[in-house]
Amino acid sequence: MEHLTVRMRRMRRNPLLRDMVSEARVNLENLIYPMFVTEEAESREIPSMPGIWRYTIPDLCRAVEETAASGIKAVMLFGIPQHKDPLGTQAYHPEGIVPRAIRAIRKTVGDSILIVPDVCLCEYTSHGHCGVLENGDVLNDPTLELLSRAAVCYVEAGADIIAPSDMMDGRVAAIRRALDEASRTHIPILAYSAKYASAFYGPFREAADSAPQTGDRKSYQMAPANRREALREIELDIQEGADMVMVKPGLAYLDILREARECFEVPLAVYNVSGEYSMVKAAAANGWIDEERIVDEILTAFRRAGADIILTYHALQWAKRRGKH
Repeated sequence: MEHLTVRMRRMRRNPLLRDMVSEARVNLENLIYPMFVTEEAESREIPSMPGIWRYTIPDLCRAVEETAASGIKAVMLFGIPQHKDPLGTQAYHPEGIVPRAIRAIRKTVGDSILIVPDVCLCEYTSHGHCGVLENGDVLNDPTLELLSRAAVCYVEAGADIIAPSDMMDGRVAAIRRALDEASRTHIPILAYSAKYASAFYGPFREAADSAPQTGDRKSYQMAPANRREALREIELDIQEGADMVMVKPGLAYLDILREARECFEVPLAVYNVSGEYSMVKAAAANGWIDEERIVDEILTAFRRAGADIILTYHALQWAKRRGKH
């Protein structure tokens, strides 16, 4: 019998056929757009993150309207208060920047978009750490009470999903208990489960004024070298009641994302973080890369690795570009 040459290129020649047999697709439904809201007098673009803004509440509402019109189904909110203190009280005050922003967005766009507030203290504490600080140590259990209060506060303002990012032990269980006790049993939790102590967060800390004033976050965020620990963190969060879990950052941790997909059945998110975004923008501004193709490739990689949900600062620009085709 004559040996036949296997010609894999048959499936690549025609662009319509290439699309037909695509194994991984990025859809608008997969995206969450992170946004910053501030108590400053006016909105301003973040220098290290071109195209991303710290919005006043009125400007945020207009930007969310644009985001919803583009077809994106969810936004994540990060608040930047005018006043910070050691306990981050503005994170869980009913009239804090995030609850007020949630109510304003809901009034503006109704239920046309999901509102997903980040739950952490780092943007609100004067020391910049994600929990209660005592003698240079972040106290785990006292922080849980404050995170739980913030979660309930945001849900009462109109949030659809709660996303704790602090990496305190037991915070998913504490927040789930608090939500249930507040008769909010229907609210899902998207846990930042495998969150690494990463240098890729640099631009975010400028955007949110959240850099630690002393020390670092290595005592509670994960060491980049650890794979098995990530899977254990994810498993524990699921056991505590997380409905969705996240790997953060994205590009340097695709192996963790892939393994999480193979091990767990819950919806899986990945955060395409600020440093990843800024590197693309900087290279594109210098004419070194084709930004549109790079972004498409990055988002496709996340989907191929197994992500159901992608949090990315590229979301709005990608959605607008897609709408033109």
